[in-house]
Amino acid sequence: MRKTSIRRGQRGVDVPQTRRSGGGGRQGGRHLVFVYGTLKRGFSNHFFLGRACFVGCGQTVERFALYVDEYPGVYPGEPVSRVQGEVYAVNEAMLARLDALEDHPTLYRREEVEVALDDGLVVKAWIYFYPHRGGRLVEGGEFRP
Repeated sequence: MRKTSIRRGQRGVDVPQTRRSGGGGRQGGRHLVFVYGTLKRGFSNHFFLGRACFVGCGQTVERFALYVDEYPGVYPGEPVSRVQGEVYAVNEAMLARLDALEDHPTLYRREEVEVALDDGLVVKAWIYFYPHRGGRLVEGGEFRP
């Protein structure tokens, strides 16, 4: 992994930036997590992110289908649109709490994707995929209640 610079996160946590990062959603001893639904700022489950460091807004590089039923879910089997969301740096304990919230791997499945941040950098981050189609398709890829 080639570092191009260090960006100071919102809470003073260093997050390495790369043109194309590797490492399984893991950067600088922390995991990068891409959230697209109720974990985003201003939504009902954002408090679960607690002291996580906001890295930036962005969109998935690959196209997926975002469905909304009771909760939003990204289905990986349909290339509909790039999903809009936010990237956070979390520690191991926070990642375990998010896994529990998303009922990984039973309900949602955590997998690695590339995310293009709004500042142009591409990072690898964890995303929680919903392995089934269902609900209302959000063709633009941005969850809004």
